[in-house]
Amino acid sequence: MPEFKIQHITRYTYNNNVRDSANKIILYPISDKYQEVLKHDLRITGNPQIDTYIDYYGNEVGSFTYIEPHNILVINSQLSVVTYPRPLPIDNMFATEQWNELYNLKYIVPYIDFLKQEYFEGLSELTEIVNAEKQTDDTPYRAALKFTKYVYKNFEYIKGVTTVETTLDEIWKIKAGVCQDFAHLLMVMLRSAGIPARYVSGYICPNKNGMRGEGATHAWAEAYLPGYGWLGIDPTNNCIANENHVRLAVGRNFSDCSPVKGVYKGSAQHRLEVSVSVGHEDSHLPEEKDIFTASSVPHKPAGTALRNSYERYMEMIQQQQQQQQ
Repeated sequence: MPEFKIQHITRYTYNNNVRDSANKIILYPISDKYQEVLKHDLRITGNPQIDTYIDYYGNEVGSFTYIEPHNILVINSQLSVVTYPRPLPIDNMFATEQWNELYNLKYIVPYIDFLKQEYFEGLSELTEIVNAEKQTDDTPYRAALKFTKYVYKNFEYIKGVTTVETTLDEIWKIKAGVCQDFAHLLMVMLRSAGIPARYVSGYICPNKNGMRGEGATHAWAEAYLPGYGWLGIDPTNNCIANENHVRLAVGRNFSDCSPVKGVYKGSAQHRLEVSVSVGHEDSHLPEEKDIFTASSVPHKPAGTALRNSYERYMEMIQQQQQQQQ
């Protein structure tokens, strides 16, 4: 039962005063029997009132408006969470029975949304690979693991190779990307096989073996398996999402899980900084810093925080989503 302490800071700096900054945030960690939230403090410049609601996908979403003129907006999320091991699928049902059960879900809410395929030019080629990878006697569980391994083996993890403008076709052609790209590719493969798949945003936390993207924001996929439910699978690390994966939100894709979206009034240009630090268990936890009395976003303690290309990707996404009004 590892305990993690996570600090996630989003900071917008404007070169002139803006006002009426209206934002939607999805920074509330999922709380269930596999993930216990011990403490969550959310502080925002100006202390605006935050209205929360549960969205269609079950995520807790906050919305706020900072009315006063300002040239900086900081959202500081500090989280303590305990994760618990999730049992693996027993997978003792006949493969045909499981595939038939999945087939019957194709017109049932909410699985319709998680089976809807995103078209791209390489879809037919990838579908052929899906058919070749999946053997006749494979259960959905075994097929999902094969697809995860395929993405891991055939796509190179390269920081900064993709940007906010990168499409699935481009990722397919260059055969490289980061965790967000790999999650989307795996979802295409799962959905092509008739397995409902959803996107997961969150954090991957340090372990002794080391993992791609640890200590920063992360993304993976979940596959729906008959007789089991949603199983998290991480194609970036070719593993099942376990106690080292802390979940923030689920949805059809990244857009449904974006941590911060917003608009503001004013002609000022803005700059975005995102800082994530993660500490493991009781030792070497990152110090919680009050950035509201500091002149800048605090430096992350050495050895406790990592910054990956997906974090930079999120910055670009959020830059695009923080629009002028």
